[in-house]
Amino acid sequence: MSQSQVRILGPIEASGSDGPAALIGARQRALLAVLAMNAGTVVHQPRLIDALWGWDPPRTAVKTLHSHIARVRQALEACGLNGTLRTQHPGYRLDIPAQAVDAHRFEAALTAARTQLDADQPERAAAELREALRLWRGDALADGEPTGWAAAEAARLNEVRLCAVELLWDAELRLGGHRRAVGELEKLLVGQPHRERLVELYMLALHRCGRPADALEAYRRLREHLAEELGADPGPALQQLHTAILREDPALTAPATAPELPAAPAGPRPAQLPAPAGHFTGRDTQLSALDTLLSGGPRIGYVAGPAGMGKSALAVQWAHRAAPHFPDGQVFLDLGGHDPDGALDPAQALAHVLTSLGVAGNRLPAALSARAALLRDLVHDRRVLLVLDNAADAEQVLPLVPAGGASLLLVTGRHQPTALATHHDVRAVDLGALDRHEAVALLARVLGAERVQAEPEAAAELADLCDRMPLALRIAAAKLAARPGRRLADLNTELTDEDRLDELAVPGDARSVRTVFAGSYRALSPAAARLFRLLGQHPGPVFGEGVAQAALGERPGPARRALAELLAAHLATEDAPGRHRLHDLLRLYARERAATEDTPADLTDATARIVHWYLGVADAANRIVDPGRDRVRPQVEHPVEFADHHAALAFLDGERPNLLPVAAHAARHGHAAAAWQLTYLLTGFYDSRGHWGDRVLLCLLAVQAAQADCDPGAEGLMRSALGVALIMTYRHDEALDVLQGALALMRRCGDQRGEGHVHNNIAVACAGLRRFDEAVEAYQQALALHTAIDNRLGIALALNNIGDAYVRMGRPELSGPYLTRALAGSRELPNARLEAAALSGLGQSRLALGDLTGSLDLLRQALAVRRLSGDRRYEADTRTTIGTAHLRGGDHDAALAEFEQALALSQELADQHLESVALANIGRVHLDRPDPVAAGGFLHLALALRSRAPDPYETASILRDLAVLAARAGDAETARDHRQQAVDLYRKANALAEADALAGLD
Repeated sequence: MSQSQVRILGPIEASGSDGPAALIGARQRALLAVLAMNAGTVVHQPRLIDALWGWDPPRTAVKTLHSHIARVRQALEACGLNGTLRTQHPGYRLDIPAQAVDAHRFEAALTAARTQLDADQPERAAAELREALRLWRGDALADGEPTGWAAAEAARLNEVRLCAVELLWDAELRLGGHRRAVGELEKLLVGQPHRERLVELYMLALHRCGRPADALEAYRRLREHLAEELGADPGPALQQLHTAILREDPALTAPATAPELPAAPAGPRPAQLPAPAGHFTGRDTQLSALDTLLSGGPRIGYVAGPAGMGKSALAVQWAHRAAPHFPDGQVFLDLGGHDPDGALDPAQALAHVLTSLGVAGNRLPAALSARAALLRDLVHDRRVLLVLDNAADAEQVLPLVPAGGASLLLVTGRHQPTALATHHDVRAVDLGALDRHEAVALLARVLGAERVQAEPEAAAELADLCDRMPLALRIAAAKLAARPGRRLADLNTELTDEDRLDELAVPGDARSVRTVFAGSYRALSPAAARLFRLLGQHPGPVFGEGVAQAALGERPGPARRALAELLAAHLATEDAPGRHRLHDLLRLYARERAATEDTPADLTDATARIVHWYLGVADAANRIVDPGRDRVRPQVEHPVEFADHHAALAFLDGERPNLLPVAAHAARHGHAAAAWQLTYLLTGFYDSRGHWGDRVLLCLLAVQAAQADCDPGAEGLMRSALGVALIMTYRHDEALDVLQGALALMRRCGDQRGEGHVHNNIAVACAGLRRFDEAVEAYQQALALHTAIDNRLGIALALNNIGDAYVRMGRPELSGPYLTRALAGSRELPNARLEAAALSGLGQSRLALGDLTGSLDLLRQALAVRRLSGDRRYEADTRTTIGTAHLRGGDHDAALAEFEQALALSQELADQHLESVALANIGRVHLDRPDPVAAGGFLHLALALRSRAPDPYETASILRDLAVLAARAGDAETARDHRQQAVDLYRKANALAEADALAGLD
């Protein structure tokens, strides 16, 4: 759960990629809190009930808990945390890492700080604790239910917070921070006047400030309170401290440290910081990270990031606000590392720093090591801030690192500080693009809020066109500011073509987006520079090592090293482990360099290698995922291998954003055969994972590619694939038209196997339209064709589908022989996906015949096979059927658990049809209980989704249930309206029996 955050150290909040979750009511917040505190593990129902109601739960606690679970899940899904709240017997699990919860991060930091103090590292402990305490926004679980678990957990966390505060001031006192400690501890004692550890620290701080009488008075007050209220004395630690103060024990003396606000010694006090950047916006997280440098953490900060992201601006902004901590001066030096020919060598850099600190030019040592030693000597007992901008590498920086003392070094560079961090403790701050809110805020600061508010959508689009890169945003804003009457949308139009980099430059200003990219590019090795140029030709948005290897036409080793160099230089970024990206502006720059430095033949060859690499990946995955799909077997130069079914599907999941762009590129650039073959080989992936909207577009493109390739057999295959994709998007009438065309092509080519599969798909479309007699007839034609050529896969598939049709048309007694033969055939092949389908069909048949136990046994077998094969789309289907079986058997909890799992899967797959089915089924559980409020909520959610996923039969069923709900509430008119709408839709869906039964109720 990338970008997830659950906060309970204060008001309870959750946020995901789409913003904060809308949690309604104290019980929903408490429910989220208990799940978050147990992130990644199953929390049993009784514990959840205790968290919400304490020791006196209502009789309806289980039912109400399910309602709260559903609403919290919906809130999490709406903010982008899809599939995180999972049902897992005998409870629920919040599937997020512990580090996504602020309380877990806080307690981990506290443990680390204790270890650091035990190791006599008070500076590191203090820094750790200050950062941890920033997580708090008030009392823990401030707006949760104040009973049961929530009340106890809030008390525990608030106590842990006080322990952390005490530990912090213990560390600060070890560092000599007693003067500051007195004031802070006095504030804390207002709320906790009798907390012994706080009083102990306060007494020690007072004593070290030369106020032993005040320390003894604090002890007297506490002793009197304890005697009056509890009849007890202070603890041994306080008594020992009291005795030590009376004896003026020298062990209580403060450690020898530099005073907190030192007087500046005589000599130069440089103030070389450039003026802060105008309109500096955002970067609060990064500024806070740098603030930790002031509280006993590392003495080196390093801001790393791509060119144009505002590293220098951030460093200067922070340096100005930190300047009061460095009264002996602030030195600023541009190391010129972005220009390989103009970078300062370490000796030159040391000369600048030393002369800034008062060393005369004729007194500078000649040797580099002597200059470095002199710098260390000069700043040893001073507080100097040294800012080194645009570092090229660690070798340029290492001689300028101060040794010990209170001085601080802040470095910016385009490379990660890995080498520097092997020598010193470094606080690294990675600077990427602004988030969209910050980017729009920057535009508003330059242009004025009114101008941005007048075109909010255009402002957001402009931010994206600039890759939310501060330099590009400032240039775009400057161009708009120079022409007050110009609309933001007009500039956006100019920025959408290949000349975007030309637009992101201002006449008279040498610093354009292109020039900052050029600096990073010139520093690359020849191999990395070539890879950068060729990756600009990659049709998709993300890539891995395999694409890099294919683009270069190299072995894995050289490609891996070149890619690592691009990542280190921030000319490529890592989206996820093994997945990298060139942002749009960098991609445009890479194409510019390629057009200048590479021949058209070089670029054509590189893209051909990339396309054929994808073909090889799809082939390798298909051999595991759908081994019976063998009409295409491409010749691949460097075949890819996958360990198993799950590895193949997971790899293709990561490549999914690229599949359509790569196929489209192949079709447009002379690789038509590769385009349709890629589409064919990806069939099993889409069958398993869904994403049918993508699949429709891919198949449309593949039909055109097959036509361009003058291959009628391939066109027939692709039309058949398109028909299936249309069926899966519930466009059955369109599918029938497409499939009739595919059938004609198969017959023209004499392809009986293909003809049999098309008949099967025609039957599926007819069944989707509830024209079951036509469906059975078409399935029988498919069975005859496959039997004639002994196509065992086709035979098993046709048998399975005939049995399924009989179940759906209300004749389950006819389905058994077909489904039993299909199961045997699937196991002989073997074909796991078909085996699961046959088991599921048999389970549905038994359910229709009233055999609940036998049905559940078969359905659970089907589910196990689905899960082993990673077939998530059909796993949701099977869970729906299992839930229906439990509901018919009156087991509401088991039914709800299955329907909630189906809901989570549907949302993960972005399948709104399945999502509506799951929501409606959850509503039916509540309708049966009965819980009319919950039932109405879920049924209306299901109905609303039908506007985006039309299905007359399913919509009619939802309206039928809403009619029941209205009738129970005494609203006869609404019930009648819902029933009539349901009757009309059932008839439209050819469900005449259902329509007649419902019409008879009036």
